[in-house]
Amino acid sequence: MNARLLPFLSLTLCLPLVAQTPADASHGKTDKDLVATAIAAGKFQTLVAAVKAADLVGTLQGKGPFTVFAPSDEAFAKLGKDTLADLLKPENKARLAAILTYHVVAADLPAAKVVAMKELKTVQGGTLAVVAGKDGVTVGTAKVVATDVVASNGTIHVIDSVLLPPANLVATAAKAGKFQTLLTAATAAGLADTLANGGPFTVFAPTDEAFAKLGKDTLAELLLPANKDKLAAILKYHVVAGTVKAADVVTRKSVVTLQGGEAKIAVRDGKVTIDAANVVATDVVAGNGVIHVIDAVILPH
Repeated sequence: MNARLLPFLSLTLCLPLVAQTPADASHGKTDKDLVATAIAAGKFQTLVAAVKAADLVGTLQGKGPFTVFAPSDEAFAKLGKDTLADLLKPENKARLAAILTYHVVAADLPAAKVVAMKELKTVQGGTLAVVAGKDGVTVGTAKVVATDVVASNGTIHVIDSVLLPPANLVATAAKAGKFQTLLTAATAAGLADTLANGGPFTVFAPTDEAFAKLGKDTLAELLLPANKDKLAAILKYHVVAGTVKAADVVTRKSVVTLQGGEAKIAVRDGKVTIDAANVVATDVVAGNGVIHVIDAVILPH
């Protein structure tokens, strides 16, 4: 038997299962969808309320399949009443949806499959590490406390804490403190919201020093409202759809950017360039993508 499976098999399902209709030999089946199953279990009232507030009921009642790593009511209580109340406010709907979809995988993964994996790609776009040890199984920062609650369109595994995705690309760049000009430009070009809430994206991010090389006059001109489209095209040339980590970047000769152009990748003497810019730092992970830092602004060609 796979040794990684033992911690999962040692878990005792502590939640009441709804009555199940004919089961196959490996995975029981029921006519209740994920939302109905969570309601019937009785220990996911906060999760269900959050799903409703985030307008995700229809999604989780859909065909799927999905695997939900479901925080119990006790897990949500750890956030504190004020934090939870804030998340449930209408103005925080997008943030709440991002948190909830960070708990969902777009596949039906019973315990035996989860424990055989090292990483899970979530619907939110981020990833969760899976670690199986003598003390049990963790997914991200949460411990799995019950497994294989079966629904008609997927499976629920119960976890003991709420998983919070890493900050989005905009927040991550702001925290780094080296990308103020890039963030100003993204706002002027109308791209900040996309980079914060869309994706996943890979951003080859010029530092403030990189933008300074353009010269004050050139930069000031680009930031004028009349040049919004030109600025957007330049910024999109720094962005690639999907999460492309450094290990994958160096295997490519080029990347197709959101602007539509193709930026050339080269590796020489252990150094990596994208077009005329040097990659000076890599794999700054955000909740909806990854940032690689470059020392010059690259221009579409």
